[in-house]
Amino acid sequence: MTFPQSRSYDKLRTSRFANHTQPPTMTLRSCGFHSPPIARQSRLPLATLAVFACVGAFRATRASAQIARTEQVSGTTALLIAVSPVNDRVVWVSGARGTWLRTTDGGTTWRSGRVSGADSLQFRDVYAVDSTTAYLLSIGSGSQSRIYKTTDAGEHWTLQHTNPDSAGFFDCMDFWDANHGIVIGDAIGTQVAILTTANGGVTWNRVSPTSLPAAQPGDGSFAASGTCLITRNGGRAWIVASNPARAHVLRTSDFGRTWTADSLPITTHSGSGPQSIAFRDNNNGIALGGGNGAKPGDLLAASTSDGGHTWVTRGSPPLRTGVWGGVYVPSARRPTVVAVGPGGAVFSTDDGASWTTIDSLEYWSVGFASPRAGWAVGTQGRITKLSGF
Repeated sequence: MTFPQSRSYDKLRTSRFANHTQPPTMTLRSCGFHSPPIARQSRLPLATLAVFACVGAFRATRASAQIARTEQVSGTTALLIAVSPVNDRVVWVSGARGTWLRTTDGGTTWRSGRVSGADSLQFRDVYAVDSTTAYLLSIGSGSQSRIYKTTDAGEHWTLQHTNPDSAGFFDCMDFWDANHGIVIGDAIGTQVAILTTANGGVTWNRVSPTSLPAAQPGDGSFAASGTCLITRNGGRAWIVASNPARAHVLRTSDFGRTWTADSLPITTHSGSGPQSIAFRDNNNGIALGGGNGAKPGDLLAASTSDGGHTWVTRGSPPLRTGVWGGVYVPSARRPTVVAVGPGGAVFSTDDGASWTTIDSLEYWSVGFASPRAGWAVGTQGRITKLSGF
């Protein structure tokens, strides 16, 4: 997008934890109870209140202690930017220098490669159909924004679409199924730029500006993690976008033919804004923000319970530059969202009201196949498998 961050993410410093290969030790803390003034007014005995307090603290600590982290060997030092799990065993990853990766054994081994003729491109998004078929989206001004597809596990990549507009800049993509997909790019003038396909990418067509809200100056989405766009069944999709003055959500329920814009209470300014959006069903979702320009006190999380019509602020994740990628864990014991950024990884089981730290490594994106299998990716070829949700 037009914010400086969207084109300069690669200048991040390597984390001081880059060589850390063992998961941090997680320990249960003892539960202390101190009687607050309100407790003295309660009809419940202090001992009972203490039990309630301890049970709540124990549950939160126990949930944290059950999270398992496993550092995996990617076989590359490239910056890894997006991840797309198919199931617990098949996962695709994309990154800088034309890089892609694939595993078919849950990450025990990874195969990495580069797309021929695309060594200079940054693949900021990847969508995996199965173990042999996947799409890659590159970012950049004009013809640097492209879409590639493989149907033979990465042996060959077909260039499906090159951005024809010199002012265009692709940000994210997602698919409803193997054939129906969508791409969001930065606004071109006063027009939102959205592409869709109904034939597996054989053709990509721009949605008519008459079906879209008018763009504001500087409108765009952050191309940080491949999570600024999310699709769900029934032709639903949501996109987070912003300019330095305001943030908003675009939503559709007819496979992108028509769109509505709703305001989003996430702080936006140069270098920071809404980065990621995720839904756990068709009504309940969360939007997460951050960026290199994030400041203390910024509002970096908002949730919805009505499909994105209205949003309320939530607790900002404890990450120094906010969130760059966040997703819900499918079929988790409790509704759980995991969020990552250069400051580490965190999770929430109350739609962002509170957050628990997983680690402090440097990530860009995260994706989950199940509570047993998720992957966070980032700098220097980092891949961390997460489980226990």
